[in-house]
Amino acid sequence: QVQLVESGGGLVQAGGSLRLSCTTSGTIFRSSTMGWYRQAPGKQRELVATITSGGSTNYADSVKGRFTISRDNAKNTVYLQMNSLKPEDTAVYYCNARSGFNVNWGQGTQVTVSS
Repeated sequence: QVQLVESGGGLVQAGGSLRLSCTTSGTIFRSSTMGWYRQAPGKQRELVATITSGGSTNYADSVKGRFTISRDNAKNTVYLQMNSLKPEDTAVYYCNARSGFNVNWGQGTQVTVSS
């Protein structure tokens, strides 16, 4: 079973920053587009950002200019740097690894932004 291990969530005031990390096995990481998704209470899970194995990135409009996704291939880790956080960013954030039809999810990490 593929494991994606997330860390870095927490409580922060509006305007603050957090960095999420997600680590998985090298075999999975090297071949996967890695992504971050989030799910707020009562809402559907939504895309936050993705990064391909080649480093191409994609962001939801709501986070463009504030969040940055990156990957460290030597550490098999993907990061999500979140700046200028807003209360509406409060959600459980999930790491995702996608390679062809294979999709794997992390357990989620809570991010809470207080106003």
